[in-house]
Amino acid sequence: MPETGRSRAVRNPPVRIDAVLVQAVIAAALSFAHLHDLAVAAGQDGWKAWAYPVSVDLLLVAAWKRLRSGESKTAGWCWFLMALAASLGANIATAGLLDLGHVPPWLRVLVAGWPAAAFLGGTLLAHGPAVEHAEAIAEADDVHESAPEAAHTVEAPDRAPAPELVAEPASPPPPADQVPAALIHHAQKVATEHRTRTGAPIDTATLRARLGVPAPLAEAIAAHLT
Repeated sequence: MPETGRSRAVRNPPVRIDAVLVQAVIAAALSFAHLHDLAVAAGQDGWKAWAYPVSVDLLLVAAWKRLRSGESKTAGWCWFLMALAASLGANIATAGLLDLGHVPPWLRVLVAGWPAAAFLGGTLLAHGPAVEHAEAIAEADDVHESAPEAAHTVEAPDRAPAPELVAEPASPPPPADQVPAALIHHAQKVATEHRTRTGAPIDTATLRARLGVPAPLAEAIAAHLT
């Protein structure tokens, strides 16, 4: 069946040029070239001159990402303004304000010392509190998902229990080999944290309240911790 003009138009939509994206690409290319030219004038030749604009732009992006994350804004603003000053300084210096044939010594020192500053800033931004906070949340999620469903679905005891009408015999604790290994591992972490905080081993009642499990299961877990 031959395709109609409308079906061909739907299958092959017209390509639209984003003016904002084109402007951003042009501005980035010009700034890149100015940084390269300044590095060459300061005595950095070959691949080193091309690496300088990449270093400045990556530090600028990393600092902006830290600002968007909302963590450690002071460090983010510090490195963002430093990278922005390096980029703007190169653009202004190549506008004729400096004689690129006779670059002053202080500018050569700044260009030569930039890699060390950029390496320090990139390392601090990549391994700052924002990343550590995200790793802590991911680790807590893994522990939460690894615990058995029974430990999370059992309802916690009421603060004021109703009076018992008929005394029911307590159910025996489950065999030790039936206690999930993931729950025992989680209980060991809880017991270690309790000993570190209080200086005394955790008792069965506290362990039961921290894990939210029935008393027989808490006794079976406590037997593994002794």
